[in-house]
Amino acid sequence: MPVNFRVWAPQASTVNLVALGREHPMKADDNHWWSVDLDVETARGAGTVADDPEGIDYGFRLDSDEKVLPDPRSRRQPQGVHHPSRTFDHSSHRWDDGEWTGRRLAGSLIYEMHVGTFTADGTLDAAIGKLDHLKSIGIDMVELLPVNAFNGKHNWGYDGVLWYAVHEAYGGPRAYQRFVDACHQQGIGVIQDVVYNHLGASGNYLPLFGPYLHDNGRSSTWGASVNLDGPLSDEVRRYIIDNVVMWLRDYHVDGLRLDAVHALTDTHAIHLLEDIATEVDALSPHVRRPLTLIAESDLNDPKMITPREAGGYGLTAQWNDDFHHALHVALTGETDGYYADFGSMSAIAKVITQAFFHDGTYSSFRGRDHGRPVDTLLTPSWRFIGYSQDHDQVGNRAAGDRLTGQLGVADLAIAAVLVLTGPFTPMLFMGEEWAASTPWAFFTSHPEPELADATREGRMREFERMGWDRDSVADPQDVNTFLRSKLDWEEAGTDEHAQMLGLYRRLAQLRRDRMELTDPRFTRTAVAFDDDERWLMVDRSGLRIAVNLADVTRTIELGGRPGPMLLATQPRVGVDRETLTLPAHTAVVLAPEGE
Repeated sequence: MPVNFRVWAPQASTVNLVALGREHPMKADDNHWWSVDLDVETARGAGTVADDPEGIDYGFRLDSDEKVLPDPRSRRQPQGVHHPSRTFDHSSHRWDDGEWTGRRLAGSLIYEMHVGTFTADGTLDAAIGKLDHLKSIGIDMVELLPVNAFNGKHNWGYDGVLWYAVHEAYGGPRAYQRFVDACHQQGIGVIQDVVYNHLGASGNYLPLFGPYLHDNGRSSTWGASVNLDGPLSDEVRRYIIDNVVMWLRDYHVDGLRLDAVHALTDTHAIHLLEDIATEVDALSPHVRRPLTLIAESDLNDPKMITPREAGGYGLTAQWNDDFHHALHVALTGETDGYYADFGSMSAIAKVITQAFFHDGTYSSFRGRDHGRPVDTLLTPSWRFIGYSQDHDQVGNRAAGDRLTGQLGVADLAIAAVLVLTGPFTPMLFMGEEWAASTPWAFFTSHPEPELADATREGRMREFERMGWDRDSVADPQDVNTFLRSKLDWEEAGTDEHAQMLGLYRRLAQLRRDRMELTDPRFTRTAVAFDDDERWLMVDRSGLRIAVNLADVTRTIELGGRPGPMLLATQPRVGVDRETLTLPAHTAVVLAPEGE
């Protein structure tokens, strides 16, 4: 049966498919899609196909250029992003997740994972071997950092250039199918981090095919902006939306985390994000499971998660950096850069009850008013993702140091309590659950010397501007920076690490047992605090979470008799009628009165 090869190339006068040892002229339609049918089976019988029995290697030659280019929609790049693509048949995988009905984000616990550093092998198959660990914690959804094809062997994944292909060093597309399948059989959903706001610097051949990027000077932090509203932008938008559908339909993924959506420049009446949400909502009943879209946004704009019928984009949820910042400052005392505005217990109180700290208030880091308020009467709190650590907030530090490098065990326990008993959908960063001592730094493996030097020097200059010594900044191109970022699984079962893991398991179980902790109504959450004495008490429908961040014991008035103590991070907590005595650096969870 002939195989149809197609590619959108409006900037080419001629396009040839290069496959099976020869060139095959392609014909264009009125929409600049070039195509040709190829009798692969006949060629296979003649012994001219690639060694892989599942596919053939191919590429496209534009206008007689010497370079044979990979397919912009390539599903596999076995030799890397500068080499030919290989055909891949998604349907040949025998899925064993037929009983999987999906996982709603509401009530879930997310675990953020980078495949390359999650295990010593750094592969998807190796990650399957750790799913029992995730299940033992109570993880409902695992969120993978980008797995799309990038140049080099290791990278965070945000330098991807072929969005449809799974990075070969992780195991390629077949291993990805096995991973998703295995997760579903363990009752764990999969969220895939995707990057649609920019492309990496090496291996980006899209502009040779068509106007995927703006060429009029419009740019983002990472280079030329993706062409969402310029000439022929409809096909560029379709390129993105088809990629969304691929993950959710062909790979059975349960949701997507959309990277840095504030960098998407789109002047259409209907924003790309709304287009994506509309498409995903239409796909969900077909695949018969809930599908999730999570935005990473710096805008503090509730429009992201406001339903479309109310004038919003209709995404499911968004990351809440304000919660992270307020918690980080309270725990560490750091007030540099964007942390400057968050230096009080009142900042935590505001975020817990109103979602955003900057909701139209002045941001000293930005030098302007920032954000808009959330309608807390209509918006459920689970639509915000809350965390004390994530890949950005750890990896974008000079040395990639986790909270473990800054805090003692007692304060790490407080961070765990505030995240897992908070009103938001909690997310853990891999290794956080046992207070991993390994750093997680920014690392790259650009083979091109010029790009490697530029990345290294750019990183050094960035931190020098913030007052860091160059010697303290991890060299992203040093392979040891990558190797040091791999988790050390042996420490998870030792001493204080094992105790921390036990705490996370107890907190996750408590969250499942107590309806108050998954109640999505902001109006059912109240916060009392004292900035000077550094204590905080969160009331969630009568269940109280009290935290003492001071260096001395504090006595807190409860305003009523508490119920039984459900959890304490340290001993010697005193509960006497209507007062609570908390030792220094301790958190406690109290049941409602009358239990």
